[in-house]
Amino acid sequence: MPKQAVFTLKLESELRDQFMAEAAHRPASQIVREMMRQFVQTQRETREYQAFLQRKVEAARTSVEAGNGISNDEIEARFAARRAQAATDT
Repeated sequence: MPKQAVFTLKLESELRDQFMAEAAHRPASQIVREMMRQFVQTQRETREYQAFLQRKVEAARTSVEAGNGISNDEIEARFAARRAQAATDT
């Protein structure tokens, strides 16, 4: 991929020196490009996951509004019955 943009970065001298010492075996620009690509990918995945969760919440709300939900009391009663059954099965 051809490089067509210059990115200027200001940072502390100590951080620059530490980075350059650790990056001695590779060009610093290559490492920064990789970190930027990784950051962009992470941000994209986060947005996609948030959108997925939002769709799930909306679907659940629609289901509850349509009367397809189960009350907390009903769930508690069902699982109390299961616990009682499991206790007698052992």
